[in-house]
Amino acid sequence: MKTVVGVRFRQAGKVHYYFPGSNKLSRGEHVIVNTAKGMEMGTVILPNTEMKEEKLPENIEKIIRIATKEDEEKESSNREKEKEAFGICKEKIRKHELEMKLIAAEYTFDRNKLLFYFTADGRVDFRELVKDLAGVFRTRIELRQIGVRDETKICGGIGMGAQVALSDAGIQLYGGVKGSADEAAKALAEGKLSYDPDVKCDHHGHHEHEGHCGHHGHHQGEHCGHHQ
Repeated sequence: MKTVVGVRFRQAGKVHYYFPGSNKLSRGEHVIVNTAKGMEMGTVILPNTEMKEEKLPENIEKIIRIATKEDEEKESSNREKEKEAFGICKEKIRKHELEMKLIAAEYTFDRNKLLFYFTADGRVDFRELVKDLAGVFRTRIELRQIGVRDETKICGGIGMGAQVALSDAGIQLYGGVKGSADEAAKALAEGKLSYDPDVKCDHHGHHEHEGHCGHHGHHQGEHCGHHQ
């Protein structure tokens, strides 16, 4: 048995496991960890728990540290910079007359990379756009085209408009989940989550209307290009 914690990033549903070391972590705490994209701040959704080694992915890393006040401030600053980056990228898309819908802008925690997520009906030649953005932001730029993939979000208190927006962004809702959030997250990570696909979180009312995902999401998608 190994002691691990489950960490989630932004609104992405996938749980990533890390060794906590000597830290006794609580649900909701923020931690700094290494990811495939670089250093990131994540939220603990599964506190220290014992799991069979064969159920764990390979190459699990140890958390770097529990987030400090300075880390929290940097993360908040990154979110503000993402809003600015989102607006600039939209203008550049219009300038280059590209048929693509920008969904999100995301800085890695260390700001060594700026990712833009978008949807499009087909392939998009965004090479000139990447060059343009790299000249503005002076960091590595990646554009990722996303679709309806295995994005997940445990349904809880989400109105119909938000459900439509999340669906448009390729985020699957899992309804009818009861009990401990920690246990639900663990079951989701292990592919054992029981849910009712017909259940809707509709306590905000039954008014259906169109909604669109803004620029605060975090989505994993197909890697379409990068510029260093």
